[in-house]
Amino acid sequence: MNNDILARLADTLEARKQADPQASYVAKLYSQGLDAILKKVAEEAAETIMAAKDGEPDKIVYETADLWFHSLVLLAQQGLRPEAVLNELARREGMSGLVEKAARKEKA
Repeated sequence: MNNDILARLADTLEARKQADPQASYVAKLYSQGLDAILKKVAEEAAETIMAAKDGEPDKIVYETADLWFHSLVLLAQQGLRPEAVLNELARREGMSGLVEKAARKEKA
């Protein structure tokens, strides 16, 4: 059931690009542009951090859901789908974080 949620959300977020900003929160974010979306992602990241510091599991889940949602809005705004992120995670699976980080430095 939850396996397809990211794809379904991505489809909905894509459809919202054509929606009326007065009738859709996501369409309103799109109409406000990249800076507004980035501000919302940062705000949700801060709220997730605070929830973790409070140590309340339900609040952590709620705020993380908000962070993920707004990150998906950002991806959609940039013409990306969550599958791109999932593919990158799959690429990194089983790789040492230290090795992955060193590989990034070599490319730079």
